[in-house]
This record gives sequence, structure tokens and C-alpha cells, in this order.
Amino acid sequence: MKIYGLTGGIGSGKSTVAGLLEARGARVIDADEVARAVVEPKRPAFEAIVAHFGDDVIAPDGTLDRAKLAERVFSNREELQFLNSVTHPEVGAEILGRIARLATSEPNAVVFLAIPLLVEAGGAKRYPIEATVVVDVAPDVALSRLVRSRGMSHAQAKARIAAQASRADRLKVADYVIDNSGSFAQLEAQVDRVVDAMGWRSS
Repeated sequence: MKIYGLTGGIGSGKSTVAGLLEARGARVIDADEVARAVVEPKRPAFEAIVAHFGDDVIAPDGTLDRAKLAERVFSNREELQFLNSVTHPEVGAEILGRIARLATSEPNAVVFLAIPLLVEAGGAKRYPIEATVVVDVAPDVALSRLVRSRGMSHAQAKARIAAQASRADRLKVADYVIDNSGSFAQLEAQVDRVVDAMGWRSS
């Protein structure tokens, strides 16, 4: 089994690239999906978050109000650090568990770990990653996308971008870079280039 890292700043289009890789035969373990799972009600991370931030971060349906929690943490570095200290160990353990299950069920699989905070969390050292793919866009492009497609204000978008690793820091860990500032056709071509450079294709 081959395992690669896939990362990119918020608004870079990492999820789109993950979908293109899946369409080409790869398996993707999505850290965002894992992160949602580990904060479900009654999970240890959920209990720790509510104990720290209070009941106002609980949505009417009893789940975590992720939007309200984001407002609290992305403008406060200490609160963000606390949240990461609670969730990152849980996310890491779940990702390793999914890798182990894939190794048993699909020993020849090509697996991408789609992790937004791969650089910040030291993921390249925590997981058995052979190489890292970085989806790259200029910060102003990411900002525009967040405002347009996610309905964030400029201030909210800037805070989310500032809370992540810098563009330069992400590019330092890149073995392959996919520039997602162009058209979808251009993006597909770059994904194919990376797949060919890695030397794998779905049979």
C-alpha cells in the first residue's frame, strides 16, 4: 500500500482534488470527515469541548454547532490551540485506524490522507507518508472563494486563513504542487501529471 499526504489551505480546492484522485482509483481518508465524527455527541472530544466552551456551542439538535465554535476559536489563538489539543489526538488515532483497516482489506491500495492541517500538526511525521501533494492558490484567490462560495465576511475569511500555516510553509513540505488558480480542465491535467509522476493508475 502506498500512502500520500494531500493538503492545502482553506479555499484551495483540496476536496475537489481529492475527488479527482478518487475518480482515478485512489482511496481518500478525509481528515475533515474524521474531525466531524470525533466530535459527535457523547464522544470524549465533544464532552471536553462543551465543558470548556459551554452549552452555547451545542446546536438545537444536540450536535456541536461548528459554525459558532469556529467564530469562537478563529479569532482567539489560545482557544484554537485548546480545540486542537482536544481534537487532534482523536483525529490522528482514527486516521491510523482507517489506514490499518485498508492495509488489511486493500493491501495494494493507493491512499491519500487529505489533511488541511498536515503542516501545522506535523502530519508528515505522524503518518507513514511517502510524499506530499500541496494544492496551492494565492491567498487573495482563497479569500475571494471563501467569501463567494461559503458566505464568509472578509474578516472571517482572513481569520481562517491566518489561523493556518503560511503558503510558504506548506510549499516547503511539497513533493508535488498542484496550482488550482486556473480552470477545472487545467486542474484535471495537473492531477493527471501528478498521478503519472507517482507511477500509479487504477487497473
